[in-house]
Amino acid sequence: MRNAERYPFLSSDTALGEASFRPYLPFTLVYQQNSITASGLLDTGASVNVMPYSVGVELGYEWERQTAALSLTGNLAQYEARVVLVQAIVGQFELVQLVFAWTQATNVPLILGQVNFFMEFDVCFYRSQLQFEIVPKQAAPD
Repeated sequence: MRNAERYPFLSSDTALGEASFRPYLPFTLVYQQNSITASGLLDTGASVNVMPYSVGVELGYEWERQTAALSLTGNLAQYEARVVLVQAIVGQFELVQLVFAWTQATNVPLILGQVNFFMEFDVCFYRSQLQFEIVPKQAAPD
């Protein structure tokens, strides 16, 4: 059996009571010699991982040097975005490479979406318990 790690939902606005709790995952992002501790919103409805502009700058990315552009949809459609690859340390699990849409938006949380967070990790939500559990994907059998 794989070792799963369990995390609590966190409140984003105490005035909303229980409705404000969201599944934020603490983890570390690593790019070259830089690393930062971050908290990402697990969003099963997001097509891609999204990194706010300030996080990319803090990691050492330079906007002008990122040449792979992509278009975001929804609330972020008005902002330019670039593809960046980042190493991530999630809990006690092995290092994993995540692909992010680095957006020029600054008022957006770091979002963990289908491509590729949910391709790398299995997640089980226990909303009634205000907890979620993650485990890395299983390696394909030989």
